This record gives sequence, C-alpha cells and structure tokens, in this order.
Amino acid sequence: MFSYIVRRLLIAIPVLFGVTIFNFLIIYLAPGNPVEMFIDPNTSADQIELRKEQLGLNDPLWLQYLHWLGNLLQGNLGFSYNSFEPVSQILAERLGPTLLLMGLSLLVGILIMIPLGIVSATKQYSTLDYATTGFSFLGISIPNFFLGLGLIYVFSLQFPLLPTGGMKTLGSDGGFLDRVQHLILPVVVLAIGIAGKMIRYVRASMLEILGQDYLRTARAKGLREFVVTNKHALRNALIPIITVIGLEVPMLLGGAVITEQIFQWPGMGQLTIQSIMSRDYPILMAINLIAAIMVLVTNLLTDIFYSIADPRIKYQ
Repeated sequence: MFSYIVRRLLIAIPVLFGVTIFNFLIIYLAPGNPVEMFIDPNTSADQIELRKEQLGLNDPLWLQYLHWLGNLLQGNLGFSYNSFEPVSQILAERLGPTLLLMGLSLLVGILIMIPLGIVSATKQYSTLDYATTGFSFLGISIPNFFLGLGLIYVFSLQFPLLPTGGMKTLGSDGGFLDRVQHLILPVVVLAIGIAGKMIRYVRASMLEILGQDYLRTARAKGLREFVVTNKHALRNALIPIITVIGLEVPMLLGGAVITEQIFQWPGMGQLTIQSIMSRDYPILMAINLIAAIMVLVTNLLTDIFYSIADPRIKYQ
C-alpha cells in the first residue's frame, strides 16, 4: 500500500504542473487586467504603465509563469493585487470556514442518503420507495441558489428563526450555538444537493447486492434482516458508493461558491467570486491549485477506502 501511495504522489507532480499551466493561460489570457480596477478619471497613462510594470504584467506570459512557478516552489503564493496581503495568509483565513461547511454538508448528506437509499432498495416499488425517489429528484433539480434564497425567505424573513448569512452574529463572540445557527441553512442546501444525487446510487447498488445467494444463506442461518441488510449487504455495496462520494467531494467546492455567496459565508467560494470580480490573478491561481490538489487527494483516499471496504482489493 505504501509503495502504491508513493507512486500515486509521484504521478501527481506532473499532473499538477500541467494544471498550473492550463489555469495560468486561462486566467492571464482573459480580457482585461487588474490595473483597470484601479483606474479613475485622474489616473494618467504613465501611472497605468507604472502600475503594470510593478505587477509584472508587461513581462512576456511565459516569464510571468516562470516567476509564479519559482515563487511557488519556494512556498510563496505571491501577493494579492487588491489588498497587497500575502496570498497564503488570505487563503489560511478562508480555507477553514470552507472545510467546515463542506465537511458538515458531506457528513449530513451521507447520513441522509445511505439510510434512505437502503430503505428505498429494501422497500422497492412501495410508497416509501416512490417518496424517496421523489425527494432524490427534487434534490437534483432544485438549484442551490434557488433553494438557498427560498430557505432564507422562509426561515429568516417570514419566520425569523435563523440568521440570513455570515459566520457569526455581528457584535458577538461567535460562540458554539451562534456558529451552529449560522451553519444550518448553508449545510442544508449543500446536503440536500448531495443526498439528492446519491440516493439513487445507493439504491441501485443495494438492489444489485440484495439478490445475491450469500444473503439468502445468511437469512437461512437465522440472522436478523437488519444485520443482513446493514452489515453484509451494505458493506459489499460500498464500492460504487465510495466512488460517487469521492467524485462529489471536489464538486462540493463548486457548489460552495454559490452557497457561500448567497449566505455570505467567509470561505473560499466567496473569495473566488471576489477575486474574479477584481481580477486578482495570484489568488485565483492559488484557489485553482488547491482545487487540483483536492481532486488528486480525494482520488487517492478513494482508492484507500476501496481496500478498507473490500479486503480482497490489494495494491502492489
């Protein structure tokens, strides 16, 4: 297993290198430049050129990339064009809230999708199965922004039970209960989207396993149906479920961009929107790099969980 992980990490290095080139070209070849964000009627052409020179925007594109890559290899992600703060410091402040939101949303989504998927499979073609399928379709169909705005309207405006956004109440110390209240609505939005997509996978995977001969043997030995379903069947159905969960984790970052903007959650998603609007290239490059690393790490963890769920899977 250890040698397999090392090989995967070595393969990841050229992949990350290619991702940085692709992202750099997309970002730096986009129309406009960061200097335009600082232009006012009193700005002279000489001042504009001086500003471009200070930011290195007059250098050839390949030289700009080499400067950025050289700084990256030294652990330096550069400085924000907007606030002039170190990018690493800005990301450190924003990464924690996003990981908290994404982690809780994934956990709640799993806690919803696995029981409902199992019930839907064991009660196939029943009213409960149809109701679960309907919930799944709704979770897939309703966009995050629409569901988020709807929940704000109901639970924050019509019935002022929960805050409309932010990570803590202004003027408070942001205690545990206050943080939980601010987490409820964004977590519900993301978790419903996750569960809606995944319930059908759990159901299909369980249906494929429930008809196997070894489960009939387990029932014939007198094992309770709960044990047969949740211990023997579920474990053997986990491989495709782990796969779709692994694919969902990087996609959560994209969903969090919209959800964080709606709920004003101070995380990476909100930072992405702000950086796009201000053309803050160093921050955008760092965010894309983190997203690429997240994809590679998730794929590696998925392979590891395969071997945990099914001991027959061995990596040489």
